Amino acid sequence: MYGPQTLTCKNLQEYLKSLSRDILDRLYNHPATCLAVFRELPALSRQFILRLLFVNKPVAQVLLASWIPQHDAGRDVGDIAAEHRQGTQVLLDMCIWQEVKDQQGNMAIRLSSTFRENLKVAILGGGRPWTMSATLDSDPHQRNVEFLDKYAMDRWESVLQFLVQPGRGQKAISRDAMRTLLHAGLIESSGESDNMQITSAGFQFLLLDTASQVWFFILKYLETVTERGMSLVACLTFLFKLSFSTLGKDYSMEGMDNELLTFLQHLREFGLVYLRKRSSGRFYPTRLALNITAGQNKGIIDVPKQGNLIIETNYRVYAYTTSELQISLLAIFCDIEGRFPNMVVASISRSSVRRALLKGIGAEQIISFLKQHCHPQMYKLSSVVPRTVADQIKLWEMERERLEFTEGVLYKDFMSLHDFNLLSNYASSNGVLIYSDERQRTMVVTKKGHPSIKTFWKEEQAK
Repeated sequence: MYGPQTLTCKNLQEYLKSLSRDILDRLYNHPATCLAVFRELPALSRQFILRLLFVNKPVAQVLLASWIPQHDAGRDVGDIAAEHRQGTQVLLDMCIWQEVKDQQGNMAIRLSSTFRENLKVAILGGGRPWTMSATLDSDPHQRNVEFLDKYAMDRWESVLQFLVQPGRGQKAISRDAMRTLLHAGLIESSGESDNMQITSAGFQFLLLDTASQVWFFILKYLETVTERGMSLVACLTFLFKLSFSTLGKDYSMEGMDNELLTFLQHLREFGLVYLRKRSSGRFYPTRLALNITAGQNKGIIDVPKQGNLIIETNYRVYAYTTSELQISLLAIFCDIEGRFPNMVVASISRSSVRRALLKGIGAEQIISFLKQHCHPQMYKLSSVVPRTVADQIKLWEMERERLEFTEGVLYKDFMSLHDFNLLSNYASSNGVLIYSDERQRTMVVTKKGHPSIKTFWKEEQAK
């Protein structure tokens, strides 16, 4: 299969699995991290941890094997065994427990003491405060939830707007945001700051939901924190703390070192926190920050937005918006036919969808984007995106996927059918024949197989 590679975004589990054991051990020194990790685990893994939370001795694996999900009628035993293996393996991969031997020399499991003690603090209380709980005087410049939502989306949309048109408005985003976009491969540069262009991954990124975009962006940013002279553990721990904060509440910056203050400034540029000015000594987490570790439930607490798309069965799309960003996103896979003061008329066509497919965007991503931005009236219909439209977009994608390109060498103009059959049979027996047409006396062989075919033909001619 040909075509650009699909953009993939790790979830929290996959990301933590990629970290070294030393980093994970230091992360588990903080209750906020342990609680965030615990709530992202599969249900069976959480059950294992709660059973072992007050057990200090190793538990035999034979006993562990008996802790299986309830056997519902009609459920396959193999599925239950697979769920059990997955539940135990994820805890091993994330260094939450280790395989050891008990006093009798049998294989056993022991929960990480660091993870156990800090999860106890998070669940049961006690220990030192693990949230940003310093008391603050009343803020004379108090910000409400509506202001924070608007601020967060304005900041985030400035990043997306730059991504749509990287050749314009570089001043709209910070150098740190631009550096992260380059590192993530969402834009590419030829070495000149004014000569940037969006990549295939960048187009796919634009059609993700906001929560997935922010999580992907933050992961790519975290890959660069060491180069910036910052601690990955400190940054991750602060992010986990933010995920437990309260929307609309201000938090103190007291006790933050220069490293965390720098990180806070970067989060401000990305729209995850609101900071009026550094000397104010307080900041407000936005909804994007609360969303950062929400996992499968990320859509539930996503930034609320009113959909504006009306989609008709004749492939016509009406967008009630004045946002240049929304219009630019629509133009990725639609033909813009007309613009009015508060509305844009567009249409979905084979050529417009093919244009998006060539940029690496899939049919499911287009349909998902349309669903996310549909007008509330569309949700009253049996199918939010009309079936005729959704099915046709998928068919146009399948048209393109039917083709497969292979580089080869063309042989034609044979003087006799005997010569053609001789070379064709030799190429076929050696597994290098791609295409053969006896009637036209034409064949195509692989590029690697060409030298051996050439040598064979010279030997036959010499005879």
